[in-house]
Amino acid sequence: MRTDSVASDNFTPRSSGLPGLPGPDVDRSSGSPTSAAMAAAVPSRASTRLFLDFVLTAVGDRELVSTLPLDPEQRTWSRLPVPGGGEAWLIGWPPGSSTGFHDHGGARGAFAVARGELTEQVLRVRSLPIVVGGAVEVEPRQPQARLLRAGRGRAFGASHVHDVRNRSDVEHAISVHVYSPALPSMRHYRRAGNRLTLTTIENARDW
Repeated sequence: MRTDSVASDNFTPRSSGLPGLPGPDVDRSSGSPTSAAMAAAVPSRASTRLFLDFVLTAVGDRELVSTLPLDPEQRTWSRLPVPGGGEAWLIGWPPGSSTGFHDHGGARGAFAVARGELTEQVLRVRSLPIVVGGAVEVEPRQPQARLLRAGRGRAFGASHVHDVRNRSDVEHAISVHVYSPALPSMRHYRRAGNRLTLTTIENARDW
C-alpha cells in the first residue's frame, strides 16, 4: 500500500490509553469541551480536505485549545465530541515527546498544530506486515521530515505510517487530531535501517 497524504502549509485560523501515543501518559481532562469547531460531522466517506478543514478550524479556536491542562513531563489529552462516527483528540506534547512509528488501523484523518511545533516523519512502504514480528522493506527514497508550525496541518490516507514528535527542548506543543471511522486499532513499528517491523497492535478496547 502507498501512503495517501495531503498537507496545508498556509492557513489563517477561522498512556497507554491514547491511540497512537504509547507510554506513561495521563488523561487530565475533566470532560469533553464544547466548541463551535466540533459542530460539523465527519462522515466516514469524507474527503481528506474535509478532515483537514476540521482540524484547522479546531486549532483556531483559542477557547477550545486553552481547556487542555499541560504536564511538564507527560502527554495529556482530551477527547473531543465529533458527530458522524469519527473520533477526535486534543493533545498536549511536552518537550521531547514523540509517538514512534505507527499507523491508524485503516482509518483516514488529519492533524493540525494549535501551539508550538511538531515534526512528522512519514514512511512509504509497498505493503504493511499483518502479524506482530512481521517485517517489510521501507522504500529507499523517503520524504524529508515535515515541520508543522501553529496553524498548519496534515491530512492522511488509510495506509499512512508516521512518527510525530515535539523536538523543542523548552516549549509545549498542542494539536488536534481527527480520524474516520473511529480508530479500530493502532499498529506500532520499529524501524532499523530500511526494515520496518510490526511490534504491537492496540485495539479500540485498549483505550
